[in-house]
Amino acid sequence: MKKTVMLIMAMVLTFTLAACGQNTNNGGNASTPPATNNAGNASTEPSNEPTPETKLEGSILATGSSALQPLVDQASKAFMDANSGVTIQVQGGGSGTGLTQVSEGQADIGNSDVYAEEKLDADKSAELVDHQVAVVAMAAVVNPKVNVDTLTKQQLIDIFTGKVTNWKELGGDDQKIVIVNRPASSGTRATFEKYALGTKTDDLQGSIQEDSSGTVRKIIGETPGAIGYLALSYLDDSIKTIAYEGVAANEENVANGTYPVWAYEHMYTKGEPSAVVKAFLDYMMTDEVQDGAVVELGYIPAKNMQVVRDIEGNITKK
Repeated sequence: MKKTVMLIMAMVLTFTLAACGQNTNNGGNASTPPATNNAGNASTEPSNEPTPETKLEGSILATGSSALQPLVDQASKAFMDANSGVTIQVQGGGSGTGLTQVSEGQADIGNSDVYAEEKLDADKSAELVDHQVAVVAMAAVVNPKVNVDTLTKQQLIDIFTGKVTNWKELGGDDQKIVIVNRPASSGTRATFEKYALGTKTDDLQGSIQEDSSGTVRKIIGETPGAIGYLALSYLDDSIKTIAYEGVAANEENVANGTYPVWAYEHMYTKGEPSAVVKAFLDYMMTDEVQDGAVVELGYIPAKNMQVVRDIEGNITKK
């Protein structure tokens, strides 16, 4: 009898423990769903939401070189078309003006045909950051009726120092020479004097002085016997371009170092540029501008140059 009771109790205990074990497993499954796996799958799925681009906003004032003005002006219009939140004003006034204004914080960009060190004190030029965007060449130009095609360095010196005053002294017609010069602040004048004449000149009595390249071109085209100098970007049929020492002023001769009257076009900022100014300067170096507006307007992309020139004017082959 006792054996029977003990057997029954053992069987009951076995069934009870089995049932408890089953309940425990079921409860564990309910309390620990595969949430970790689901969460992991959710976090690694790529988002289909587009990343919003930062919209450029702000205004830029670029002043200075009239030789560089056409390029910056055209590029600025294209940049504004692509960035509706940006406004860019481009003004002339000469390289010296542009460098002074950017140095004093009156402009965001100072456009210049010359290095800042050539126009500003050392402490002020040291604050500026140079951004070279192209190469520009300058050429002596005359009224179309002047019967002279080429001039030597010495002949140009004699003209701009007043030693020679009539075209007949240079093989031309009996016509008085009328000099159309640029103000002292002009980068175009600085480049022409440095690389064409090799010396600075004084303003002669009776000469015409104009700051704007467009105005210089107009005066020379309309004034008999007139001579001046312009960037290649301003040359057209209203004036006549004079060869220098028999070498034509064109891109090929500039690029290979044969024609010496050229300079880098600089866009200076005071310190590192702001985001919107940097974006515009970066745009100036894109193929769209370098292979487009730079070439179309008569400038030379720096990448096309076979020579380099330092601030002292020394030229070396690349």
